[in-house]
Amino acid sequence: MKIIVAGDIHGHFGPVNTMIAKQNPSIILQCGDFGWWPRVHGQTFSAGYMKRKQWDQYSLKNKDTKIFWCPGNHEDWESLNGIDPDNNEVMKNVYYMERGTILELLDHRKCLFIGGGLSIDRKDRIERSPAFGWFHEETISQKDIEELPDEEIDIVISHTGPNEFEIDDYHADYEHDPSRDALSYVLNKYHPKLWYFGHMHKFQTGKYKDCKWHCLSATSFSDRWWIPLA
Repeated sequence: MKIIVAGDIHGHFGPVNTMIAKQNPSIILQCGDFGWWPRVHGQTFSAGYMKRKQWDQYSLKNKDTKIFWCPGNHEDWESLNGIDPDNNEVMKNVYYMERGTILELLDHRKCLFIGGGLSIDRKDRIERSPAFGWFHEETISQKDIEELPDEEIDIVISHTGPNEFEIDDYHADYEHDPSRDALSYVLNKYHPKLWYFGHMHKFQTGKYKDCKWHCLSATSFSDRWWIPLA
């Protein structure tokens, strides 16, 4: 079984379709900013650097490839809040993994999904707009942390990374993201062996104690935006 981990997609499904056609993965684990904007399906809108954005879920051709994705900060959280966690197949073979959700792989490794992050581009977006708005729910909350499962976790899939990871962060000149503090708690609670995230739009990798981490780029950037699961 081939499993691929993917960084930010932002609804740009063309590169995803190409990758699926060439690699034929059974599963894709996606690290947030999937680009979930169903309330403006087929509409074009502009906001900040996301100019002429169009959401078209039917352009994704994943066929038999199952995609499991956690939320980023560039998603329609108003829509996400209405998804039933017990009925999370939001498109054919596409599954929304809310914070604290666990996926057990065939090799019995357990993946914890805990997405979210602070939007540094809020000034260019309208609060709670269905067309690329920003939402308070973007950041990981105290409640999310309190409701984490008490299980052994091998792999974490998140959107941003914990403070302990030495990331070349282009967000560094902006206000601190409290989601990174929450993820530091996750790191020290579970001590996972592998961690994957995106958000920085720059491919990076490193190791913190026994945890090997990978920061993936995005489909619209030149850096590597997907890698096979280790």
